[in-house]
Amino acid sequence: MERIMKRALAMACSALCALSMTIQPALAEQDGRLAFNRPDDAHAFVAGLMDREAWHNGGREQGEHGEHRRHRFHLTHAQLVQLVRKKIKYVFVLYQENRSFDSYFGTFPGADGLYSQPAAKTPGFVQTLVNTDGTVGTISPFRIGPKQYAWDTDDIDHSHARIAAKMDVVTGKPLMDKFAVTEELKYSPTGDPSLKAKQFGELAMAYEDCDTVPFLWRYADRFVLFDHVFQDITGPSTPGNLSIFAAQTGLTQWALHPNEAFSTFDPATGPTATNPHGLKVTEAGAGEPVMDDNDPLWGSPLDPNKTPNVPVNAGDFGGSAYTYGVQLNQTYASIAINTMGRNATAITRHDSDAAGDLADIHDDISYLTRSGHKQVNWGWYEEGYDHEPTDPANPVDANGTHASYITHHNGPQYFGYVANNPDERANLHGLGDLFTALKGGTLPAAGGVFYVKGGFQNIFGLTPDNPVAAARANFLGDDDHPAYSDAQISEAMVAKAVNAIAKSKYWKHAAIIITWDDSEGDYDHVPPPVIVNGPDKQVFKFGPRVPLILISPYARTHEVDHQDGSQSSVVKFVDELFGLTPLALLPDELKGRADGEKEFGEANIGPADALTPYVGDLMGAFDPARLTGRAAPLPASYAMIPNKAIMSLPQYGGNGCQADHIVPTDVAKGIRTSVPSDFNPLPSTNPGV
Repeated sequence: MERIMKRALAMACSALCALSMTIQPALAEQDGRLAFNRPDDAHAFVAGLMDREAWHNGGREQGEHGEHRRHRFHLTHAQLVQLVRKKIKYVFVLYQENRSFDSYFGTFPGADGLYSQPAAKTPGFVQTLVNTDGTVGTISPFRIGPKQYAWDTDDIDHSHARIAAKMDVVTGKPLMDKFAVTEELKYSPTGDPSLKAKQFGELAMAYEDCDTVPFLWRYADRFVLFDHVFQDITGPSTPGNLSIFAAQTGLTQWALHPNEAFSTFDPATGPTATNPHGLKVTEAGAGEPVMDDNDPLWGSPLDPNKTPNVPVNAGDFGGSAYTYGVQLNQTYASIAINTMGRNATAITRHDSDAAGDLADIHDDISYLTRSGHKQVNWGWYEEGYDHEPTDPANPVDANGTHASYITHHNGPQYFGYVANNPDERANLHGLGDLFTALKGGTLPAAGGVFYVKGGFQNIFGLTPDNPVAAARANFLGDDDHPAYSDAQISEAMVAKAVNAIAKSKYWKHAAIIITWDDSEGDYDHVPPPVIVNGPDKQVFKFGPRVPLILISPYARTHEVDHQDGSQSSVVKFVDELFGLTPLALLPDELKGRADGEKEFGEANIGPADALTPYVGDLMGAFDPARLTGRAAPLPASYAMIPNKAIMSLPQYGGNGCQADHIVPTDVAKGIRTSVPSDFNPLPSTNPGV
């Protein structure tokens, strides 16, 4: 870790020195802000930084564990990227919800897991948990599986504040030792803990393996599993769904508009509305960078367009006595912007609120228009966004269209330049539309990047295998989020998508990335690097690890890649694959980064797809032998799972490890963990057990 820190500091210094040397003639202070002197300055400046970034990408971010593989490549990084560009045209990001690496893959062979080193050297392996009689006990990670119906668990706290508390950062170093007690204290902040509080504390330390999620382990075993990918920020789902689309959640917007800072933003300055239950809809909790799950402005009751262009789940505002808060318009660059290329000016002309949506990316648009780069296609396919195959023909309420839609999981919908532009809105779809496009072969011939998300229900008619009636009724979701999604139904959705891609004409040019938006607040033992603190002075970047699996006919097999990364690594991969200007190197984002360092003393205020340490590019997942033709591409059948297995719950009869021929490390080492006698996977759904 010390070696990584030294390398990162050197890299950051180098980048900042380059920035200061290059920025001086191109930028000048105007009205307290940095601005480019001439239009040509932005183009020359960014081109120079891209050259430096490309040079560094040759090996600077392989991570402490990945450097030993460099000699196996027999290719420079530039050669590897060029070969991948020739083979891969379609990137499918199957983006699931809320699982830490250790909770799903902590016993995966070869991974940096729970039993990779002695307990005494594993951060947070033994944690404090208070018993219901007030005595103080301890708890360590323990396996749950089919006997506990581990595919259905309640949701533990993964808010920004509590993830930071669970990580327990002391003098800049996360100790990773307060997951259990932080969760317990949420439900019993004073006095002896209730049984429910203790059970939630226990749930934070539980982990699953291939008997619970056999399909995910099968993919990880056959292809490439990344075990050092951290959640981009310490926060819940919305930030994760912004990060994978924009490589940030509003750091540069915070720098450019300090009055919009999270934790100090005053919702009284914004609009309000009232839902049918008399509750106010406001921007309470909003602010930059985004750290909570407020709904997008666009589609909400506060949407200034009185006829909203984008949908919202009818239950978010007025379907119940609960109502969501509303987030600010997000105005920084994202994949929607840098994929526009030379068409940026033409596309953004169709924005119905250009003044509100484009002011913070004016120079980005000018730069991209002048770049001459071809436009790259993108799409976001989220369950419930539009009419799904399982919806009634003429739904009239929240039980029909949009009932499965999780509004705050749609990253692009937060950006006005998407929601208010018909050209950009056309990239937003429902989940069923993906399967239709794959079967019909109607995806763009030039390729692109396509995000895939489940929702509150599933479009396959699956019901949880669980004796608890409330679980069978409430855990129909397929995006892997505890409290409403069943883990096996969720991996069934993933398997259905992988099969559909494998069967399609797109397989031979495909890269499939399976990853998760946040760690759920579940225990993970690897301390994340701390490189940014937010407006509340708490740790912001990075959070605990999440799994990431890469599948491709050109991928390595049976590989665990230890390269450091985050959700921004997906953006970085897309940048490199399609030759896009990284978001971090666009002119307006560079100005925001410079302002952030000047105003807040933070060196990494900006998109993390360049200039930011610990963010790899995932290119190491590809096999040079397959790319160069010395080995055959992997056949589609190698990635596929029989539909009968997908649709049968529990999968493989609860014997997934045996079916996958994988021996988890705890089993291999003869380690038998004990499930606490009062453990309950559903402390809220099925209390008192």
